[in-house]
Amino acid sequence: MFQEERLRSIIDYLKKAKRISVDEICSLFDVSRDTARRDLVKLEEDKAIIRTRGGAILPSGQHVIKDYSNRLSLVSSEKKRIGKKAASLIMPGDYIILDTSTTVQACAEHLKDIECTVITNSINQADILAKNSQAHIQLLGGEFHKEHRYLYGTSVIEKLSHYHVDKTFIGCVGISEKGLTVAHEEDGMVMQKMMQQADQVILLADHTKIGVTGYFRCATLNDIDLFITDQEIDEEFQELLEKHGVELLIVSQIT
Repeated sequence: MFQEERLRSIIDYLKKAKRISVDEICSLFDVSRDTARRDLVKLEEDKAIIRTRGGAILPSGQHVIKDYSNRLSLVSSEKKRIGKKAASLIMPGDYIILDTSTTVQACAEHLKDIECTVITNSINQADILAKNSQAHIQLLGGEFHKEHRYLYGTSVIEKLSHYHVDKTFIGCVGISEKGLTVAHEEDGMVMQKMMQQADQVILLADHTKIGVTGYFRCATLNDIDLFITDQEIDEEFQELLEKHGVELLIVSQIT
């Protein structure tokens, strides 16, 4: 197992057990104590854990969001698989909205040269799609969030109200029984309008977002039509999705 995979597994374990020891890391992943300590040092450097005597716990602010460039490096293989599958759902002639998440960016990166119209408030999405010869890009203007590279505010929401699209693609910090949550209220308010303007709302989120509740709720589960993720989820959560009419699509590692 590569270190990147092991680090994700350690975080997953911490979300369930709340704490982990060096001995448990050695046992779970069949690694030496030196390797286990290096893993914890790396996670501490990334501010993903707090180291304790002999192990680690999650910080109380575990949902603090890194800036956009740093988030691009997290769970990249999962995001690419999810993004590729999402891009395959975009048909010639479609009108679509893309939000600001890095998983949705993976969708933009995998979009084939087909004629479509893309509405977005993300500087990065627009820049990526500028290389797509047939994509028509409508960049929503508003106040610029420098750290996360998106535009927001009343002007963005007002402009969105004039559009009707086939599909809206969104990401999230967490999806749970409480709905979809994000880190910033201003981003969440724009996302709410994006969802209202679409025939189909498609959520792109890897397995680490499941069961997580972030700061600002931008949607209920009823607002989502399709959820694309990268791993099988537990039966209880599947039943919750079915109850709210959410279709689930699991993207395998060989996709």
